[in-house]
Amino acid sequence: MSDQSRGAAPPTDTPAPGSSSHVREMLPPLQQGDFDRAGKLGIDFSVALEALRANRLRSLLTMLGIIIGVFSVVSMVTLIEGVSANWTDTIASLGTNMIIIAPGAGNNIANSGLSSSGGVSVSSRVTSSLPASETTLSITPGDAQALTKVPDVTAVSPILSLREQVISSNQNWSTRVAGVSESLQNIQNWSIAEGSWFSTTDKEGARSVAVLGQTVYQQLFAASGQDPIGQTIRIGNQLFRVVGVLAAKGGASGTDDVVFVPFTTALVRLKNSSYVDQIVVKVDDASNIDAVQQAITTVLEQRHHILKGNADDFNLTSSKQLLETFDQILSLATALDASIASISLLVGGIGIMNIMIVSVTERTREIGIRLSLGAQRQDIRNQFLIEALTLSLIGGAVGMLLGLLMGFALANRLGIPFVITPVSLVLPFAMSAGVGVIFGLYPAMRAARLDPIEALRAP
Repeated sequence: MSDQSRGAAPPTDTPAPGSSSHVREMLPPLQQGDFDRAGKLGIDFSVALEALRANRLRSLLTMLGIIIGVFSVVSMVTLIEGVSANWTDTIASLGTNMIIIAPGAGNNIANSGLSSSGGVSVSSRVTSSLPASETTLSITPGDAQALTKVPDVTAVSPILSLREQVISSNQNWSTRVAGVSESLQNIQNWSIAEGSWFSTTDKEGARSVAVLGQTVYQQLFAASGQDPIGQTIRIGNQLFRVVGVLAAKGGASGTDDVVFVPFTTALVRLKNSSYVDQIVVKVDDASNIDAVQQAITTVLEQRHHILKGNADDFNLTSSKQLLETFDQILSLATALDASIASISLLVGGIGIMNIMIVSVTERTREIGIRLSLGAQRQDIRNQFLIEALTLSLIGGAVGMLLGLLMGFALANRLGIPFVITPVSLVLPFAMSAGVGVIFGLYPAMRAARLDPIEALRAP
């Protein structure tokens, strides 16, 4: 009898349900790579991600501490870097080898480039009058002339400073007016956008000429489109002819908000005084600044008849000292920010540890099943450690993005450069990874040490 007559099933390529080939199709065969270290870590990573996806809300709330900590660090680091760049640019624009001689004893806050309100403005320190409480009349034009003979000094300019209303046609603007020598252009590296700086002849003849800073030009002439060169402006109750417009320097707020006039003109027409507000000196090389400061001190003590051991009635501050002072302030601000961020990260790390311990308790039976089916204890440890590390790294990435956005907003608001450094990019991941490992290690070790039999008895 044929196979067909016996009722035998016709041959087919589809395996019967339950057959070994059917099982192999549903469960792909294990590969050699599944048993090496990289393969096992890959499986642990996928299992960890699946566990986090199953508890999305809890995972998000756990990451909040890390997000807040990293956010505060990145935003403040970005802000501090921007302020530092702005300060450095300001010092460079005003002269890197510069020494400021100011009246008054001691190296007080007014002489460090910081205002009494806490603001930072080297430009105001060099081109504006000081508050009455911070000044002592002691420096004369003769002192400035004497300092030109000090070795390694290449330029000297006395400064008479005042604040006046400047008027042109129907436009007016309140600004700083500084009576200076023609050498100030070289000392502070001012560039001319239009016209020229006043000459030595202008200073010796006390001519009524003025050079406008870019901000003053914008306020008085930009709207009308009128060429300022040769135009007459009123400073206080005196008329001046505009001979030049300065290119913008930027840097500290107010750097370009200034009008320069010859020193002798300011002395005769604007501020009749036997004393000057400041003297600025340019040194030929930064390595000679300390020696020049000592020589200037000696010359001024002799001219002011100050006996040895008595307090000087003047003080000196170099551009190098200004940078060092500000670096100390930035270091203090950085340390304060780091301490605040550390508290946030500590709270975030404790939150991760707490949630991971709860997760181990909830999944005790799952751990027992995995151990009974042949999983090694290091696999269990790695799974929970990866979960904690993933929470930290995701929180660090989110905190970094939010911190950069906040830093960008603050930089625009304060008018400082937006600076991104490798530190601001690497630091969040280093911090978050460290928090994940440190605070995730204990729950991971606790899960790995569970007894399989006791774990299987868990509800």
